[in-house]
Amino acid sequence: MNKLVVFLVATLTCSAWADTLTLKPGHPQTHVVQKGDTLWDISALFLDDPWRWPTLWGANPQIANPHLIYPGDRLTLVFVDGVPRLVRKPVVNLSPTMGVKPKGGAVPALPLSIIEPYLSFQRILAPEQLEGTPRVMGGERQAVGYTKDDVLFVNDELQIGDRYGIYQDGRPLYDTDGETLLGLEMELAATGQVVESGDTSRLKLLSSRQEVIAGQRVMPITDSTVLPAYFLPHAAPKGLMGNIIATDAKAVEIGPLQVAILNKGSNDGAKAGQVFAIHQPGTELIVDEDDQDKPYRNPEDRRAYDKVVALMSDGRTVVLPKVYRGELMVFKAYDNVSMALVVNGRHPARVQDHVLAPDPLVFGSKRD
Repeated sequence: MNKLVVFLVATLTCSAWADTLTLKPGHPQTHVVQKGDTLWDISALFLDDPWRWPTLWGANPQIANPHLIYPGDRLTLVFVDGVPRLVRKPVVNLSPTMGVKPKGGAVPALPLSIIEPYLSFQRILAPEQLEGTPRVMGGERQAVGYTKDDVLFVNDELQIGDRYGIYQDGRPLYDTDGETLLGLEMELAATGQVVESGDTSRLKLLSSRQEVIAGQRVMPITDSTVLPAYFLPHAAPKGLMGNIIATDAKAVEIGPLQVAILNKGSNDGAKAGQVFAIHQPGTELIVDEDDQDKPYRNPEDRRAYDKVVALMSDGRTVVLPKVYRGELMVFKAYDNVSMALVVNGRHPARVQDHVLAPDPLVFGSKRD
């Protein structure tokens, strides 16, 4: 009974610590929002855990919607019932109406210059979503490749005036088992508008990032295609865990302000704005009590006998603790995968790393 009481007290105490918002040492009392600031940057001025800014701003009716923060606004740190909050003094437009007016665009969650290529028309689609998509047959101009102002032939009846993207098939994205296909990257080659409709429609290219060739896919550009630039960063839910399965740079290892692809999508509950902690999974070691010089060995050093012993699970293996690498924020969730930006990196993030809900840094604790 006494053990149960102690356990409950410890649990409640830890919960209270996790709910306590700890300000960053040396934080400013005020900050004037600058052009180019992001919500993550601003929160990082005040908090060691920038993903906790809903707590910092959530109870303040002036900043109930962080999308209303604009360059020129003055943010001031105050305490409400002992809890730190930010209050906003908006920039004043000295016009005849003397109204309070936003100056410039609202502050985004992440740097637009980095995520903008993904905010426009880039896609990751499940294989079944590609079935029956129209294809480029060729063009009015006899050529192998087509660019801006060329007119293409498309093997489907398309609505005159509608805008389409022309896509080149990219790499397949597999889950950590290497077998389950989660999606196909679609790389935007060009955009165009339908100028003639029929069994074979004509599409005039409005822009091109690369040459268009016969066989590429033609898919409509809709409001749902363009990603929102403004969302509220927040901690991922505790039960949502996954892995980095690829990087946009097609590299095994990436750092801050680079894009990772996760094996969790909207079907799993992933949403734009969720922040995950990145952890290197614990390395499994072989315990060899007969080798006094090298009692622990990496899996790469295993003998055939060691592998058999590991499979028998007789206690001769040990797994090292996981290592905290940093944090990333989801900015686009597809059906089965998500794209996320590394926003904080203590160590480089690697393909196969685990991602899970972040823990608050309290009382000088260390994540790794």
